[in-house]
Amino acid sequence: MGFTDFQRDIYGDAGAPPYSVNLPALEEAARAVMSVEAFQYLAGSAGDEATARANRASFDSWRIVPRMLTGPDDPPSLSVELFGQTYPAPVALAPVAAQTIMHPDGERAAAAAAASVGLPFVLSSFASHSLESIASVGGPRWFQLYWPFDDEITASLLSRASQSGYSALVVTLDAWVVGFRPRELDLGYNPFLKGIGLATPLSDPVFRARTAGLSDARRAELWAKLVQGRAHSWAELEFLRANWPGPILLKGILHPDDARRAVDHGMDGIIVSNHGGRQLGGTVSSLQALPEIARAVGSQCTVALDSGLRTGADALKALALGARFVLLGRPYLWGLALDGEPGVRHVLRSLLADLETSLALTGRTLSTLTPSDLVRGDGTLW
Repeated sequence: MGFTDFQRDIYGDAGAPPYSVNLPALEEAARAVMSVEAFQYLAGSAGDEATARANRASFDSWRIVPRMLTGPDDPPSLSVELFGQTYPAPVALAPVAAQTIMHPDGERAAAAAAASVGLPFVLSSFASHSLESIASVGGPRWFQLYWPFDDEITASLLSRASQSGYSALVVTLDAWVVGFRPRELDLGYNPFLKGIGLATPLSDPVFRARTAGLSDARRAELWAKLVQGRAHSWAELEFLRANWPGPILLKGILHPDDARRAVDHGMDGIIVSNHGGRQLGGTVSSLQALPEIARAVGSQCTVALDSGLRTGADALKALALGARFVLLGRPYLWGLALDGEPGVRHVLRSLLADLETSLALTGRTLSTLTPSDLVRGDGTLW
């Protein structure tokens, strides 16, 4: 059964959905039901938000060139193998912190929606529910690590995640200092300082033993100091490899030389990402950085694209330019804010139907899609 059945259902007995299948349009719909603080936290980016704008402009700068009479499957399969596991589509849900500020069910709702369509849910270290709680939801799951400057605590987090069935580790590299985010600063709003998004560290036995007798508010302050203030080094990746049994992906890579170093240090995947524009204003867009990184590492590791993706055509462009899979961020949070698990499922079904349709109309399959299926928006050939 293809994902385009979602369209057939709408045209048939199901009728019009309760909210738009045009995912960019969901932002304004979600704004109407969210608190000002939650909306600005999710919608905002660093500096004057030039990086976030560049992410979108980069997708618009490429145009798809469809081919005719090529005879692809109807519809072409979106199935993909990643790190020894087969998934129904080359899409994962990106790690996003503190999701209960968008909806009371938070990450539990998002993880359940991902499980319902078989996609990997990447749980943030700063989630509102503990990693064990999310594991009980079921479905494929990966764990995102904000890397503490304490090896014993790091080892405890990794052990908990591995024992709870998280099959891959996503290490975020670009947030060791919080970006300058005017929307949050203008409101004086930080969910973590209010104790939101700290379920995993506050339930960690090693961290709790180290902070025995302290209030959770004081523990939150100490946790922030453990994960921010300075950057880790390439040499320290050996510790993660020694303490994690599965694949490791580095998130935040934007330069080909860093991609090569990741391969040299035995990493299994690279997520080309600028944190959705939330960390550094004026940076290169993720899609702009993707082709050179994909060429730099070839088949030596798995390359993914994060930041700015909104539609199935966006995903297709990233896959054509060298990504093996893509991560979806803000759109699924708009769905979460609107209707919890059903809202996230609606977003995922919309995106996957759009991607499947776009791939079919391009006349390609995932295995035959290449950069030559795109041209620059100004008509310049690849």
